[in-house]
Amino acid sequence: MVQQEVLFCTELVGLRVFDTRRRMIGRVRDAALVPIINPVRVDRFLIGGGLAWLTVRFDQVHRVSMEGIFLRDEKLTPYHSDEYMLRIVRDLLDQQIIDALGRKVVRVNDVTFEIRQGENYQYLDVLEVDIGVRSIFRRLVQGVLPISLTRYLQRSISPNSIRWEYCNIVEPDPQRRLRLNISHDALEKMHPADLADIVEELSPEDREAIIENIDAEVAAEVLSEMDPDVQARILESLETEKAAAIIEEMAPDEAAHALAELEEQTSSDILEEVTEETRTEVGEIIEYDEHTAGFLMNTEFVALPEAATVQDALNALKDDLEIMETLNTVFLTDNADRLVAAVPLARLLLAGGAEPLKKFASETLIQVNVEERENRVTALFDKYNLLTLPVVDGEERLAGVITADDIISVLRHR
Repeated sequence: MVQQEVLFCTELVGLRVFDTRRRMIGRVRDAALVPIINPVRVDRFLIGGGLAWLTVRFDQVHRVSMEGIFLRDEKLTPYHSDEYMLRIVRDLLDQQIIDALGRKVVRVNDVTFEIRQGENYQYLDVLEVDIGVRSIFRRLVQGVLPISLTRYLQRSISPNSIRWEYCNIVEPDPQRRLRLNISHDALEKMHPADLADIVEELSPEDREAIIENIDAEVAAEVLSEMDPDVQARILESLETEKAAAIIEEMAPDEAAHALAELEEQTSSDILEEVTEETRTEVGEIIEYDEHTAGFLMNTEFVALPEAATVQDALNALKDDLEIMETLNTVFLTDNADRLVAAVPLARLLLAGGAEPLKKFASETLIQVNVEERENRVTALFDKYNLLTLPVVDGEERLAGVITADDIISVLRHR
């Protein structure tokens, strides 16, 4: 196995640069990627040798080593700031980034480059971001000890690094995000609870940058894992259209809880941008007092006529597979939509399709009114070990459902 030849950013900065006749023309001050062209390769080196900095393109370098950078082309140009450029020292060192694999926010101490061989030239690829004690040691002795001695001394310190492909840069400026071709695809693949923990660690500007640029469905799942006050602050910071797109993807109860924390005008502006169906569902919940069953309930459930069969229930569930992730009960109602029975889905596994659904209903029907207080609701879940609790209105009509997840959220926020 061929060992990778690497160079650390702490070694690169200050490295001497030589022209084709081996005359020193300056030292490396920074290196930059142009992600829109290549997200890994160092595109150019910034050389300081006097009052002005010069730019060296990657294909102008003959050889890169710990002794210096040796050029094969001396047609250098003055350095000018480029908004499409991600500078390693200026934009990455000492900055917070997201480790998508480890699901955490980390601070960059150093960067590891791999020395690669091109056609008649050598170039650098970003290999890893270093976050551990070893990289701190290199920073402390940078420019004080020779590179060879530093490498020898650091061998006793365990490395701690993140592969570049798992690093996600947080950039609040939307124009700069676009120019740097920053993607949040890796974040969208994370579990919403993990991403929520990460987002909560960030500054308000960085939070907005993440939520604003991930898929609305993913953003809805992430916000659902956060405290309502944090949800509110994020929604207030977003453009109304983006906030509405997120609310559209949230469960009605979760959307109502988030909007209830907002200023009335802000909440109204967002609701004006959602569909009529969402506006109605969310509006029904917001009308209830915050600490009542009506405010806790979710209006998404499966209710069938009391004469329905097992096959009717299976057909209804097939039409809405997503609801099976949150509910484990099918409800039966009479002709006036009054709640008659609750049927646990587990009881249908071995049942025949033609059998009456009511045959498998729970013996005791436990329900609460929409005005029931929160404390009473949590007590019922505890007393009867409930997973689902139906909520009815003043005329005994099924209005919504409270699940164990809702109660866990209530207890967590107390």
